[in-house]
Amino acid sequence: MSQRLTAPPDPALDAAVDRLLAHAGGQLVLAAPLGLGKPHRLLNAITRRVAADDSLSLHLLTALSLTPPSAGKGLQRRFLMPFLARHFGSDFPVLDYAVAMRRDALPAKIRVEEFYMQSGALLGSPCAQRDYVSLNYTHVARAVAARGVNVLVQKVAREPGGSRISLSCNPDLTFDLLDECLRLGKPRPMLVGEVDPNLPWLDGPCAVPAGFFDLVIDHPSPAPRLFALPREPVGDADHAIGLYASTLVRDGGTLQIGIGSLADALCHALVLRHTRNDDYLAALEALSPGLAQSPLVRDVGGTAPFSEGLYGASEMVNDGFRALAQAGVLKRRVLDDVGAMARINRGDATDRDRERLARDGRWLDGAFYLGSHALYDWLRALPADQARGIGMTRVSHINQLYGADEPLEREQRRDARFFNTCMMMTALGAAVSDALEDGRVVSGVGGQYNFVAMAHALDDARSALMLRARRGHGRQATANVRWNYGHVTIPRHLRDIVITEHGIADLRGRSDGECVLAMAAIAHADDQKPLLEAARKAGKLAHGFSAPAAWSANTLASLSARLAPLRRAGVLPDYPMGSDFTPEEQRLVAALAWLVARTGTLGGRIATVLSALAGEQASDEAALRRMDLQAPRELGERLQARLLRHALAKSRVHPSPPAPTQT
Repeated sequence: MSQRLTAPPDPALDAAVDRLLAHAGGQLVLAAPLGLGKPHRLLNAITRRVAADDSLSLHLLTALSLTPPSAGKGLQRRFLMPFLARHFGSDFPVLDYAVAMRRDALPAKIRVEEFYMQSGALLGSPCAQRDYVSLNYTHVARAVAARGVNVLVQKVAREPGGSRISLSCNPDLTFDLLDECLRLGKPRPMLVGEVDPNLPWLDGPCAVPAGFFDLVIDHPSPAPRLFALPREPVGDADHAIGLYASTLVRDGGTLQIGIGSLADALCHALVLRHTRNDDYLAALEALSPGLAQSPLVRDVGGTAPFSEGLYGASEMVNDGFRALAQAGVLKRRVLDDVGAMARINRGDATDRDRERLARDGRWLDGAFYLGSHALYDWLRALPADQARGIGMTRVSHINQLYGADEPLEREQRRDARFFNTCMMMTALGAAVSDALEDGRVVSGVGGQYNFVAMAHALDDARSALMLRARRGHGRQATANVRWNYGHVTIPRHLRDIVITEHGIADLRGRSDGECVLAMAAIAHADDQKPLLEAARKAGKLAHGFSAPAAWSANTLASLSARLAPLRRAGVLPDYPMGSDFTPEEQRLVAALAWLVARTGTLGGRIATVLSALAGEQASDEAALRRMDLQAPRELGERLQARLLRHALAKSRVHPSPPAPTQT
């Protein structure tokens, strides 16, 4: 396994590895949290020790092993190398086993089972594909306990001025795992916590006494920066999807969201709805005239500012929730008292209920958090009275309705809206979210199935799956709304609401024929004819049906034209959650995306080069300096500079307006 990263000796790490190997008898069955909660330095020390000693073995049970992206080559490398060094830091400890998995180079005595992968990162890794475990998030603890886990390692925070420990970013599976070990009659694993001084301290359900862990490690050396996800730009299609989705959220309700630019667009639209309602309504009208008055919006959601506000209950806490809290949208509080919640929901709360709600109520519950450095800074800086409103807790509480707490959770999660993304949808309402039809796993099921099923179990809840109607560019573009696909994540009998940039399809309780029409109406114009033909052949659509003329407007060009004034005015900015890029880098991101969209084929590359040689050139010297192309020396650099200047001239950055006044 790779030894390319060298670190100074750390006696605390060496001693910890000695202890956990002694506890496990040299045969480690090791659990580690997903995402941010992995103690990278400890895991590297463990894997290196096992790799160097033939008497040892390691079976690692985990998920989402985050690694910084590769810089690539060409213009991409020129852009990414300085950014990655700045964003992640020069001392970020990349996980050795994750690098080896990407190269399909894990030693035979080290096995890694993941139930969720960094999206698309391991499609070419046979060892990762072979050892992937397909599980609902709520079933992971049971599976890990059944494997006979003997050690759990986890990044933790220490209480400022106190002795307690906070599981902070990842209480998601630890408590459930211990309960499952007890239920199955398995020995309690050794618990090892690595204190990270950069990890925000959070109290509440995720805080435990110091003695909860068998071993707590403090490093003598400075800790590297936390892994932070670079915030993505939000495009026209994303903003359209976010606007449509925002109309389905009811004031006083409950919100769950996923991650990525679609979730960012949804949260921006909700902030816009609350803080700049005139602009919000204008955006809806530009997107789809009459949308705000449509029966679906009237029955399911709303478009007015939030009076009571929302309660967040989401497995993942991300930058979108930060934005909603800062704007005053996330403010409905809940108590862990079913009687009090019932009274509050009926409108006959006692004075005591209201006092407890103001003092102890939570406005956000989550199982893990992951996002930008701005998210971590916000969590660190929250005043104690506000921080008490966040309950980081076990995933079974967040993702699962059934069990002893079901009456309470039904009261807390009124008018729940569950928003998740998928890769593809079929015309009959099945969703493809985690894998390809040849069986290769892109990411994982995670909690998506849990939330879709919960939406059907709660009387007033809805599930909405969001996706772009197409992926790719130009002639390489392919449909995301399909007649059929060889793999599904969410079966069609759980169909509910589907949203693309071209509209909303309400599929709940609809017939197959009605579903076909609803899905065709939100598909790209070029994909509608084959979709309808396949439906006719299958007997799901009458032969005399012809698509309405209005459906022909379902193109990105038409959408972009309608949203262009709002984009120029800053109502729909490129980076609604803030940006990790400098102004020059934001211009470069747009330019490089423009180039990628036009050079996917040989013909496209030739046409783009010819256009760059003869066409418009931007005089953006700051951007050229950032790419070290201000004075190109040889032919390749001169061509890169020419292409870049041309792309800078052709692309556009949509700036953010001043931050809204907090409510």
